Amino acid sequence: MASKIIVVGPVEGAFPAIFEKVSKLHSKNSFSLAIILGDLFADPESPSEEHDANISRLIKGTINVPLPTYFTLGRHPLPSSVIEKLENSDDELCPNLYFLGKRSITKTSEGLRIVNLGGTIDPNIAAGLSKDKYLPFHTEDDAKALRGANSADILVTSHWPSDVQKGSKVKLPDDLDAPSSERCVADLCSALRPRYHFTTSSNAFYEREPFFHPPTEKESDVEPITRFINLASSSNTSKQKSLYAFSIDPSASAPISLPPGTTASPFTTTSSSQKRQRLPNQPQAYSRFSTSNGGGDHYRPSKRPRHNNNNNPPPGPQQCFFCLSNPSIKTHLIASIANDTYLTTAKGPLPTSSTFLPHLPFPCHMLIIPLEHAPTIASISVADDRSRTYKEMQRYRRSLHSFLLSRCGTKLGAVTWEVSRAAGIHTHWQFLPVPSGMVRRGLVEAAFKVEAENERYPVHFRNMDVGDGMGERGSDFFRVWIWVPAEEDVVDGQVVANGGGGNDAAAVDGGGGGGGVADDGEVDEKRGKQKCLVLPLNADFRFDLQFGRRVMAKLLGLEGRRDWRECGQTDEEETEDAQKFKEGFKRFDWALEE
Repeated sequence: MASKIIVVGPVEGAFPAIFEKVSKLHSKNSFSLAIILGDLFADPESPSEEHDANISRLIKGTINVPLPTYFTLGRHPLPSSVIEKLENSDDELCPNLYFLGKRSITKTSEGLRIVNLGGTIDPNIAAGLSKDKYLPFHTEDDAKALRGANSADILVTSHWPSDVQKGSKVKLPDDLDAPSSERCVADLCSALRPRYHFTTSSNAFYEREPFFHPPTEKESDVEPITRFINLASSSNTSKQKSLYAFSIDPSASAPISLPPGTTASPFTTTSSSQKRQRLPNQPQAYSRFSTSNGGGDHYRPSKRPRHNNNNNPPPGPQQCFFCLSNPSIKTHLIASIANDTYLTTAKGPLPTSSTFLPHLPFPCHMLIIPLEHAPTIASISVADDRSRTYKEMQRYRRSLHSFLLSRCGTKLGAVTWEVSRAAGIHTHWQFLPVPSGMVRRGLVEAAFKVEAENERYPVHFRNMDVGDGMGERGSDFFRVWIWVPAEEDVVDGQVVANGGGGNDAAAVDGGGGGGGVADDGEVDEKRGKQKCLVLPLNADFRFDLQFGRRVMAKLLGLEGRRDWRECGQTDEEETEDAQKFKEGFKRFDWALEE
């Protein structure tokens, strides 16, 4: 069912008059919701008693907000009284008025998915997620994190996407300077393919011709259309358009035929295939683990009495522990961020800080996670994205092997496992060191096979690899790589290996078909040997998602730590372990160089 939406340009403190105007329009049109772009409030650096009094009235609810209305960050910080109220009210400023946050994915009760990136590029942060959701600054990684939403009905940004005028015949007004734009916003628009993209980068109205995005492998006959619209501020004196009303049906399919005047996407050559330059100071860590169920990455209704919680959609990026688009996530566990994946220390690690002493004074239980929200690698719809994601995950795994060699010689091997299920939420790999002797004596391989037999699983492990899973498309599986360093990698106590992770890509299995992998799953690696085991999963039996951790707990004599929820650490302990790992891993972190 179509919903009527009204979008309002920057209000800049004139909200009493704007809400009165919107109220009159709402009485005639029955809008489902309103979105306010840019700054709702005036610049706090130019205070006035009247504005402060209006804010107080708004917070107390004496100014009527006629319908569910969402606002975001523009170019000014929020007033302190507004921040205080938002922090204590789940981002509800007053009845019917909700803060979208700086970096958020919001699902309304109408089924509309709104993705929002507020503020401007932070000149003081080279990389990493911005931490204060009330300051009007974001980073490139904030934009990248939102790509995990996969899709959007409405995208809201403060800046224009770079190159959006490319291929367009619509000219800017003569007296308008070129609007500020950001490449990361262009990449975000290209990744999400929103139906509408609203910005406020200039004090003028601008509506580009619709443009279509190229079809994906998953939807080869669909060419989604985006309408890019810039609204002027509500206070502009040149009578530029500052209100925009439209109808949208979130369940409607993309049009079969393109509207007249539609152009190709201006971002075709500038989107996800382009690598972002990364500066030497790798970002401060951030984590998939949310400390609360909410924050800016919402499943949020329009706050109407008719809302029924039973209509909540299946878990998406807004509810996913592995997606980086939640602004209330912790910020101290991520070790490295690449273009399509990231590396994090595990919450509730299986080993302790003393398990691998004297070589590793930290647990070294790691997770390798795609940025895209997908249940399996094979389900990543864009072939190039899927290939890059798989290669980056393998590259992180190889770099972790190199790291172990440098710290432990041949004392420790490694196990990496994955549960690939079409009904899953967000695929990831778990990495754990293991004593090399256990691998060489066949104990690790036997442990996985015996545990499957003990569970009476009606299937058996096969010595094989399935690459990025495309060859097994439609099939679920559990996969484990078992790696052990070669004895000749250490000569007279010195590791014979390239210290950096940059050359590991040459040894990575092929992105799509498991290139370089023998039929029996055994691979002679550059710095060791690995075996890959695959256990097919199907609906005939119930598979324990903690199977890999349970096997490793028995092998390492840590059965009391099988449940990660029973292995909690304080923030200080987590930070200490993560910092120790990052310091040791730094010279193997190939993402720093790209």
